[in-house]
Amino acid sequence: MADSSFASAPLGAPAPVSATAPAARGRRRMLRALVGGLVVALPVLVIALGIDLLAPGHYRHMASIAMINLMIVLGLQVYMGNSGIVHLGHSAFVGLGAYGVAILATPVAMKALSIPDAPLGLAQVQLHPLGAALAALAVVGVIALLTGLIIARLSGVAATIVSLAFLIVCHGMFLNWPALFKGNQAFFGIPREIGFWGVAAAAAGTVVLARLFRESRTGMQLRASAQDMQAARALGLDVTRLRRRAWILSALICGGAGVMFAYLTGTISPRAFYFQQVFLTLAMLILGGMATVTGAVLGTLLLSVGLEVIRRAESGLDLGFVALPQMLGLSGVALGIVIVLGMALRPQGLAGRLELDEYIATTLRRGRSTAAPGTAQGEREK
Repeated sequence: MADSSFASAPLGAPAPVSATAPAARGRRRMLRALVGGLVVALPVLVIALGIDLLAPGHYRHMASIAMINLMIVLGLQVYMGNSGIVHLGHSAFVGLGAYGVAILATPVAMKALSIPDAPLGLAQVQLHPLGAALAALAVVGVIALLTGLIIARLSGVAATIVSLAFLIVCHGMFLNWPALFKGNQAFFGIPREIGFWGVAAAAAGTVVLARLFRESRTGMQLRASAQDMQAARALGLDVTRLRRRAWILSALICGGAGVMFAYLTGTISPRAFYFQQVFLTLAMLILGGMATVTGAVLGTLLLSVGLEVIRRAESGLDLGFVALPQMLGLSGVALGIVIVLGMALRPQGLAGRLELDEYIATTLRRGRSTAAPGTAQGEREK
């Protein structure tokens, strides 16, 4: 017996679309996003392998810090790149994640020296490093949820100012609550549980996660709302809810980067999570391109290498034919130049609006299309 849905359709009418078709398209889109994320993450792992095999030991630590910065930049891209709203508070979540594991995972004997008067008996608490990381991320998630209720309702300059205020509040808390955060002094004794390849794996996984979010239903709708807010609301999109989801995911990624930083270095201080980190990661994202995950990776790579060269020049550089004097503060000037010139000359960033896998696919299609006329002409000549 014929399907009643087809039997009831009038003659000449198009065949009805299956109810599972949108779901199938969504699964194919997410599968392409997964593959694309792996393609973008592959260079990160290849560079890490090269450094591990060929570079001196201290370069491994520098590369680990660069990959943690990549995680922060990706967290920034999840919110800022998809919503189009400038976000200056991401380093606060990095600090919350780092201090969370410092307070919960540091041995009791060490906390007796650093924070003996910690509230709620936290000086006597020591969790397993994994449990401490999960608890710290849970705290970050709750704070992100509460702040997201406010900031997700704001747009433009208002949202940027509120995110900056959140950063300043958190930094003030780190400095002025020495009983819990040890104030301006370094918080030491954190167990060093993460190595070079642990950071590399976390960075590669974050690349894939950011790409999956970008191609998800939420990510696509959020980018559409950034292009035309009124049209998005007219279509029934809950822009506030979309922004809140991106804000929470961004906070968790940045908090995870803070956890990695604390477990890698074993020592943290409030200065590491303030304006210097904000503008460094912001410049990385602007240089590579806010619209894509590939841009975040590219900007982090180029600026990490460039700043290392500049830092060597800051203390003076002998080129053989000329000796350059000390130029302290040159790296800060370079960051400012990157942000200003990037926004003025190429606001879409070096990567543009195509991901690496999309660029490869587009190039291959163009190659086949240009080769096809020549092949047809050769066949006609034969």
